[in-house]
Amino acid sequence: MWALCITALVVISITHWVYRWRNPKCNGKLPPGSMGLPLLGETLQFFTPNTSSDIPPFIKERMERYGPIFRSNLVGRPIIVSTDPDLNYFVFQQEGNLFQSWYPDTFTEIFGRQNVGSLHGVMYKYLKNMVLHLFGPESLKKMIPEIEQAALSRLQQWSSQDSTELKDSIASMIFDLTAKKLISYESNKSSENLRENFVAFIQGLISFPMDIPGTSYHKCLVGRKSAMRMLKNMLQERRAESRKQPIDFFDYVLEELKKEGTILTEGIALDLMFVLLFASFETTSLAITLAMKFLTDHPLVLKQLTEEHEMILKQRENSDSGLTWKEYKSMKFTFQVISETVRLANIVPGIFRKAVREIKFKVTIMKVILILLAIQICYGSGYTIPAGWAVMVCPPAVHLNPAKYENPVAFNPWRWEVSSISENGQFLVHLQSSFWYHNFSPQLYFKNGLMQGVEVCNASKHFMAFGGGMRFCVGTEFTKVQMAVFLHCLVTKCRWEPIKGGDIVRTPGLQFPNGFHAKIMEKEKQATEKNT
Repeated sequence: MWALCITALVVISITHWVYRWRNPKCNGKLPPGSMGLPLLGETLQFFTPNTSSDIPPFIKERMERYGPIFRSNLVGRPIIVSTDPDLNYFVFQQEGNLFQSWYPDTFTEIFGRQNVGSLHGVMYKYLKNMVLHLFGPESLKKMIPEIEQAALSRLQQWSSQDSTELKDSIASMIFDLTAKKLISYESNKSSENLRENFVAFIQGLISFPMDIPGTSYHKCLVGRKSAMRMLKNMLQERRAESRKQPIDFFDYVLEELKKEGTILTEGIALDLMFVLLFASFETTSLAITLAMKFLTDHPLVLKQLTEEHEMILKQRENSDSGLTWKEYKSMKFTFQVISETVRLANIVPGIFRKAVREIKFKVTIMKVILILLAIQICYGSGYTIPAGWAVMVCPPAVHLNPAKYENPVAFNPWRWEVSSISENGQFLVHLQSSFWYHNFSPQLYFKNGLMQGVEVCNASKHFMAFGGGMRFCVGTEFTKVQMAVFLHCLVTKCRWEPIKGGDIVRTPGLQFPNGFHAKIMEKEKQATEKNT
């Protein structure tokens, strides 16, 4: 009898728990969706590899079933997934008020609990200004010769090889350049290979979060631990040295740590260094590799890109001079190629925020988001985001939206040209890095039918490859400089032929599981061989 009662109690308790899992408490109406299996949620489906160039199947299937905004549960956390441009824009604009930056605990374990993405308020702004000291326009102007020399040197080296795996080789080039700038690290002068630790880290970065020996996630944590140990040892060694003038970012960090009343700690500084090293080479190398794949598959794009860069060389007074900031800024079609590449790359599959208070919203037929605070009533068929819930903004759904991009999965750099002007003076310009909306006087910006003086500086509702809102990536210009300079060197000095690989898999982040192997050939040598 007692056994029957206990069994019944257990069954009732489990049934109630499962019901509560599937039907979370909410003071209003949650968006439609499914919370998946208890504990696991829909994590397995989210991380399932796919080869689609379109919106990830996990997102697309739920958009078709539930609409542009739906609920789910990923890595143990209830979450609202938004593919709606207006809600995305609102979330970014309300950071620090209704929302704050947040990432799953597994990401925090990987990048450090004091990483820049997890910090808020004064500390975040302080770190952002520190990074701008390194990646601001004035610093980048001085870095262009170094970036150009690194690209030329590696291309020459690769041209002597029968085959070059582009993703790994480009990542190595960028890592060496960035590590030298950040911490004066040179692999050929070090007894330990710092990049190897980052490679182990990357392999498990976007994987199912199971910390068991042998799993990708476990290898990721081990790689981070080893990299952080090396960075800490370097910091201690640098402290023991005496330098009159700072020569790298490590020196700058040490100067900040020495200041009286500083809010910077050694732990935050090391986490910042780790994130900067990772972000500066992994995402950029993926984008450059994908750009080369697109150029291989689209000869007309390659032809126009080559013509633009050969024109830069022809217009120089001194043919032996290096690339200048003015020349970099003149690369109109190059920026179109970069914009189209990062739109289709969707290297970041999701941008996370957390609701700091209960938020009620309503989506009208005109797709205008009406936000009402928790103390107010949301009329009609409004939805509620409970306090503490995460919101995942989904860039792939935005970048591959057929309502905004004609034939969205096609590689078409020409879509980023200036397009149209509305009657009220608003125009949509596709220039350099995204869709940009400007309210302006047509007479001020257009002269003799040509656009004059347009400056772009922020992401929009329809383009967020570099984030959005106050956390718009401070390394955006650095990424664009690296991509543009490399492409300049590539198309003016070399040709290439694909050999094997180039297949893309998303898990959900972008990967080249079989690499992308190509034969790099110097143009002058190739021309000489043909003549003989």
